This record gives sequence, C-alpha cells and structure tokens, in this order.
Amino acid sequence: MDKLAFGFWGCYFGLTVLMLAVSAVTFARSLHRISLNAALSASASAFFALAFLGGLPISNEDTLARFLAHVALVVSAFLAYLLFMIVGAMRRRKAQLRIAGALLALAFGSAAIGWFLTPWQSLALGVGVACSLAAFALAVALHNALRGDRLGWTAVAGVFSLLVAMAGMSWIALDRANVPWQVHAVSAIAGTAYVAAMASALWTRYSYLIELRQVMVYGPGYDPVTRMRSHTETGQMIGDAFKHYRSEPASMGVIVVSISNLYVLEKLHGTAAVNHALFVCAGRLRRTVPLRFEIGRLATDGFVVLQRNCQDSGQLVRLAHRVCARLSKSVALNTSLDAARRENEQTRWKAEIGVGVLLVSDPAAKASNVLATCRGMSRVATTYASRVAWFDQASGEAVEMPALESA
Repeated sequence: MDKLAFGFWGCYFGLTVLMLAVSAVTFARSLHRISLNAALSASASAFFALAFLGGLPISNEDTLARFLAHVALVVSAFLAYLLFMIVGAMRRRKAQLRIAGALLALAFGSAAIGWFLTPWQSLALGVGVACSLAAFALAVALHNALRGDRLGWTAVAGVFSLLVAMAGMSWIALDRANVPWQVHAVSAIAGTAYVAAMASALWTRYSYLIELRQVMVYGPGYDPVTRMRSHTETGQMIGDAFKHYRSEPASMGVIVVSISNLYVLEKLHGTAAVNHALFVCAGRLRRTVPLRFEIGRLATDGFVVLQRNCQDSGQLVRLAHRVCARLSKSVALNTSLDAARRENEQTRWKAEIGVGVLLVSDPAAKASNVLATCRGMSRVATTYASRVAWFDQASGEAVEMPALESA
C-alpha cells in the first residue's frame, strides 16, 4: 500500500478510535443507548475496513474470500438496521421486528447461497448484496430528507459516503495487487465522512434522552436554562444532604459559585443574553464537576456543589479552582432570540466568577447558615486574585485560597 494511502487510512482509524473513546465517556455518564450505538457503528465499520484491507491473519486466499463475504453481509445488515433506527423507520415494535427479520433473512440467505459458489463468486455476491443494501438505505434516507426530517440530509451524506467506501474497499479486496492509491484515498475519505456523519446523527437523534432523563428525575423542579435542578429542587437536595449528614456524621464539602456580572449583562443586552450565559456556565460546570458531586442552581446568579463524606479538603479546593478557571473563559453570547445568527448580534462576554468553599464538620450546622456563609464568601471571592475563598474554622473568617501546586 502506498504511503499516502496509509496516511488516509490512518485518519479514518484515528477518528474511529476517537469515536470509541467518546462513546466510553458517554457510557460512564449513563448515556448507554447513545454510547452503545455509536461504539457498535464505529466498530463494525472499522472491522469491515480492516478485513477488506487485508489486515486479518488469514493466509489462505479462498478462506479469506469466503470470510470477507460473510463480513460484508453481516456488517451491511447491521449498519442498515442502525440507519433505519436513526431515521425513525422503526418507531413501532412491529416494524422493528419486521425490518430486523428481513435483514437477518437477507444476510443469512445470501451467506447460504454463497456456499454453493466458488470463494470469489461468494465474495462478489456478498459485496453486491452489501452495496445494494447501502443503496436501498440511501433511498430511505433521501426519502426522509425530502419529507423534512431534520436528520435526513446528514443520513444521506453518511450513507452515500458508506456506499462509496464499500465500493472502493470491495475493489481493493477483489484486485488487491493492482489497485491504485487513489482508490485507497477516496475509500478512506468516504469512510471518515461516514463515521463523522453517523456520529453527528446519533448524537442529534438521541440527545433528547439526556433532557428526558433530567425531566423524569426532577419533574417540575427541572430548570430548562441550566438543565439541572431548579431553585426549589436545589433546596430539597440540600435539605436531604444535611439530613443524611446528621444521621451519619461525616465532613461535607460545599462549593458555591456566584456570577457577579449577570445584572450588568442583562441591562446591556437583555434577558436572552443572560439565559445564554447561564446555559454556557451550567454546561461547563457539569463537565468539570465529577459525578460523585451533586449540583444545583442557586438563586438567579449562582450554583451550589455538594460532596457528601468529603475526606480530602485539598481535593475540594482544587475542584474550586478548576471550576473558576473553566467558567471564567470568554464566550460569544447571542443577544438575539435567534440562536442561529452567529455573526450578527453577538458579544464576547467573560463571567466574573467568585467561588466559596466550606468544609462542614459541625453536626449542629444548619443548612441555611452554611449556604448563606458560603454564598457570602463566593461574593467576597470576586475581589480576590484567585477568585476562591475558603472558610477558616480557626479564625471564623473567609480567607483567600491560592491555587495549590497540584491543581
């Protein structure tokens, strides 16, 4: 294989590995359906490419040809099933079973017929069925796109890329010694485009599950702006945490984040810009805070982070500095209700962050007093260079907490 061809295929497999890594992260965040579909899609297409490029340890050409025929049939049937799921063709259980049965029958029926043919004829049959299935999937995606499905054109681009990649890799498998490097390049680019398109389509189709899960957990207490607990639900969360704290005394970490310049932002650019700012800050906070912490919205300009059974105050302080650094990054805010207007009516904005950190160890501590103290420290912290204030138990005062060396 030419060095340029190696480079193109390296990009393809690199993107596949990245998609698998992202799938692992989403799985860790309990987004199992998204991560599983994304991982299976990337793995199936990568195995198809690896097999057809000759990367399997099968030396006998006839055995390899028969195996590739089965790979083409099984992978194409699975990817078609996944596409039909993405474009919403299997919303009903009956339709899902019917399509799954038809795809299985086609794959296993073609594989059975292939055993009555020579190995290379079997490979040609498998490739032909796979490309025909991809063409049919392209027609379904095009039909959905013309009907106005929001994922239609993304699916069309993805399946068209898959069809091109399959055709190129089939050529490579059937005439490996005489294939020009340009075929490798086109196939690799098409495969990369397919993986990117399917990742985008999967995330768009199933991202609503994230919202749905939050709504189901919090109900009326769900805040659509920050996509976390609302003020009322946050109060319930804090109350439950302190009840647990009194029943099983153990240190509890409390972090309060305040944004001091939201009022000015609202006066200059209106409520839409404030909502956008809160949306961005809340998203950054959720991505920064580990899963073992509890998060909620506090008042109109802040957030609270709780850690039950906090054993390491240094870890709490380091998290406070990470939160401050992440939320303080500038962002381009829309000042119009039309979120699609990217160039016009935008302004660069940087949140003025203050973080108050408190380690609760007194069993008689009241939630309202702890929260008021920590909130006051977060406001004072906006005047500190480090923007982080720590409550010193010995002096009973708020002191500035510079970044620790390992932060």
